[in-house]
Order: sequence, then C-alpha cells, then structure tokens
Amino acid sequence: MENAIATLTDSGILSCTTTAGAGVGRPSRSYAFDAGRGCVAGVDVGNASIRVVISNLGGEVLAHRIATGVSAYPDGASKLAAVAEEVRSALRTAGIPMARLRALGLSLPGIVNDAGVVLNSVVIPEWSGADIGRHLEGTLGAPVAVDNGVRLAAVAEHHLGAAQLVSDVLYLSVGNRVAMGLILDGRARRGAHEIAGDIGRLVMPELQTGAGEITWTNGNTAAEVFARGRDGEIAARNEILGFIDRLARALAILMMAIDPAKVVIGGGLSQAHDEFVTPLREAVARHLRLTSEIPVVRARLGDEAAAHGALVLAFRKNSSDIYGLEQMGVPPITPWIEHDSMA
Repeated sequence: MENAIATLTDSGILSCTTTAGAGVGRPSRSYAFDAGRGCVAGVDVGNASIRVVISNLGGEVLAHRIATGVSAYPDGASKLAAVAEEVRSALRTAGIPMARLRALGLSLPGIVNDAGVVLNSVVIPEWSGADIGRHLEGTLGAPVAVDNGVRLAAVAEHHLGAAQLVSDVLYLSVGNRVAMGLILDGRARRGAHEIAGDIGRLVMPELQTGAGEITWTNGNTAAEVFARGRDGEIAARNEILGFIDRLARALAILMMAIDPAKVVIGGGLSQAHDEFVTPLREAVARHLRLTSEIPVVRARLGDEAAAHGALVLAFRKNSSDIYGLEQMGVPPITPWIEHDSMA
C-alpha cells in the first residue's frame, strides 16, 4: 500500500495532508485524488471545423472550443499547425498551463491504422501517409493517439452517449457523407485492413465517387432540400423519401449481418429527428420485418461525438502518461453538452 500510494503521489494523482493527532505514533495522513493536477484533450479535425474538448484527470470536460476547419489552410503543415494552435488556445481560455497537458486524442477523416498513421484521407489528402500523431506530439510535448472520426464517434456514444450498457453497436453517421462505426463485444472494430465501416460510396448512389459527399437534386445542401420539403415541394419530399428508403435498405442489410443490440444515428441529418430519424426507423422496420425490434435511436452527443471519442481514446491509450500506471480504465467522462452553460 505504501509503494502504491508513493507512486500515485509522485505522479501528482494523489495529494496528501498530514494531521497531528493527540496520541502517540506518526501523524495521520489523508490522501485524495487530485483531478486538477493535469488535463487531457480530445480534438476533432475536419474541413469545416476544429473542435477541442479539455477534461481534468477525472474525465470532467472543463473547456470547449470550436474553430474554423483546416480547409482554410494551404498545405498539410499549416493545417497541423492550426490544430496545435487551437489546442493551445483552448488551454489558455480555460486558464490551464500547457505543462499540465498529459495526453491528447485526435479524430480525423480518413483510414487510420492502429499505430495512428493516416493511410489515406480523401478529405485531408495532404495528411495521407503521415504519422500525424508523432508530428503533433513533437509540437505539443504530450503523447498523441489518432483514429478515424466516425469510429471515435461510435466509441463516444458507447462510452457516454446513447449506446451505453450494450456490447454491440452500429453507429451510422449521415451528414455530408455516409459512414459507419462498429462496436463489437465492447470494442471498436477496425478490420483486417482498417476499413471497417467505410461503406458510404458502396451503399448510396447519391455519393460522389471522389470525396464521397451526398449530392442532392432539389437543393445544394440537405438543409435546402428538407426546407423545400417542409414548404410542400413534391419533388423535394420525394427525393427525401427515396433517400431515406435506400439508406434504410442498406442499413437493414448491415443490421442482419451484424445483429447489433442498438443502432445509433449520428451526423448532421440526425438533428432532423421527426423528418429523418423517425421515418428512417420506420423504413428499416419495413425492410427487416422482424418479430423483435432492434432499437434505432438518435445520437446523444451530436457534433461533439468525435471530439469526446478522441478524449476517450487519449485516456485509453496513454494511461501511463496520464496516471503513472498502466492499464487504468477510462473515467466516466462528463461531456460538455451537459454543462449548464450550454442550456
């Protein structure tokens, strides 16, 4: 016990106070977990935005920052520099010294191997083939773990979102693109070639062959098409219903192959609950025709899922750097969206 306490005290995890007693012997010592002695960051990088969440060592998210995405920067190095600066800015805004950063998790669009190397990214092609984690680690001075954004969104929904307490989860992200993340037996599924879940361009004919973005006939964006559908435009409503039915059929095939305990719908279109998630759920049921229902629910974390999944990844991959001990579990993270300031 003395050795374990000494290790935790030296790493800054425990604080100690000494109280002199009235009796003989050594003074009594009181130890407490000092969650504020360090912090961990989760970062979600995309063309449209960079999202940063900062938590203490107990998993409570203390700071949140949303900045312009990396598409505004001309090359891979400047994109990476922008990510590093947003982490520094989030720490400064929260009044947390840079030296307290113990680990960072990074979410990005692309195929990422278990070592954190970006094998390919059609969204940020300059990072393809690069060890982004190692470069960012050299800049920020803290260990960095990297993974695919949709996979990390699935991790977040499983750890602290809509898919807690179940072991098998299918997470479907529908926004500008269609992508999937899998949790099987409680663990994120990578696959033999790191591409488990990269389904969009195969299941939906609306997707561009290059970047895999959804193209709409009755508007430039999904928001325009859905707005026109609400205004009663028949062509827009038919396009939405056709899209939902084709997506539901593809989802039903995946559900029959995987048999998940729960399906979570994330991405930008998940915010249109009555116009998208509800009719998608009904269409899936029509295609499946099962006697028992597989729940299809909206994601809890919304646009913040990947950043919080990156935070989970940082805790999971860097236990020794964070706590001074190997194989510590991920704390019960309190997400930013639950803070009163967001109400």
